[in-house]
Amino acid sequence: MRVVRESGLPHETNAMFTNIEGEWDECMDVVKRAVDAVAAVSPRVGLVLKADIRPGWDGQLTAKVERVNALLGDEGAE
Repeated sequence: MRVVRESGLPHETNAMFTNIEGEWDECMDVVKRAVDAVAAVSPRVGLVLKADIRPGWDGQLTAKVERVNALLGDEGAE
């Protein structure tokens, strides 16, 4: 988490994952550094990686949630 937070990239952590947003090379650098940080203190690292590649789009960590809440009339919004 420290590596992700210090990266300066937009990010969020939820109950299942840590999401980051940015250019490919920036994100992959953060992923590598985070894996290296865990590997330095653990004999095993688990990694699940999913990419949503949409050139020209940014701010989507919150935008989709905002669109869903708007469609629902903000029902259940946090």
